[in-house]
Amino acid sequence: MSVHSARSALDDRIARLRQLAHADLRLEGVLLYGSWTAGEADAHSDIEAYLYVRDDHLADFDGPGFLARLAPLRLAYTNMYGVLAVVFDDLMRGEFHLTAAGPGIDEIPAWRGMVHLPRPDDAVLLDRTGRLTRAARRLAAFQPPEPVTTAQQLTNELTNWTLMLAHVLARGEIARAHALLHTVIGPLQLQLCRLLRDSTAHWLTPSRALEQDLPESDRHRYVSTTAAAREQDVRTAARNSWRWSRDLAAEAAERWTVHVPHELHEQIGSHLNDPR
Repeated sequence: MSVHSARSALDDRIARLRQLAHADLRLEGVLLYGSWTAGEADAHSDIEAYLYVRDDHLADFDGPGFLARLAPLRLAYTNMYGVLAVVFDDLMRGEFHLTAAGPGIDEIPAWRGMVHLPRPDDAVLLDRTGRLTRAARRLAAFQPPEPVTTAQQLTNELTNWTLMLAHVLARGEIARAHALLHTVIGPLQLQLCRLLRDSTAHWLTPSRALEQDLPESDRHRYVSTTAAAREQDVRTAARNSWRWSRDLAAEAAERWTVHVPHELHEQIGSHLNDPR
């Protein structure tokens, strides 16, 4: 399937969702989010939406049954985040939040700084009362993270988690150290790096579009923190990771009012170099 036809398939599915939602009076509103709303959808994109069900119908709203009318389902279940996850017959994924309309729509403005809807009117597929459109428009302006407090938080997080990494390596838990590097420390480093490069559009998933968003020098530093789950590789990656964390923290301290616990950082570095 070509990229163009896959995008058309997503557009067609969204049009069908709009049609079904308007016909189902149990729904007060439907709000899309994700790559389609940001204009970044491609052949591999999912369909992601909040289904705002009228409060008195939420308990008996059959989400999989509703979505099966959108396209045949190969899989439907509630995932680890409490979201209805589905796989359609063409292998397009979907994530749907089944939410009570009353409190659900009211909380949308609190998403500022986390969710950006550059075209809010396009993101709203159904709005029977006008509340959803008004709330979505509050997310139209991009709001980057506040730099000083965010940089301090990330510097502290990297210090804490890298000390844990050093202890785990000293214990000889290589697989656990490997997981810490890639699932905890790596995303925090990428967020601090994005903050420093003024490239925070993909803040919540900082590895997204990394190849386009960050300069080559940062990409090389990130790659040096990755490793196969072999002991020597993980230990080398951990030392590279800590050097990059310290360089990022130093850059943040020079640019903003960020406190760096230098003595503690030296101790962590020594522990990584000689874990005995």
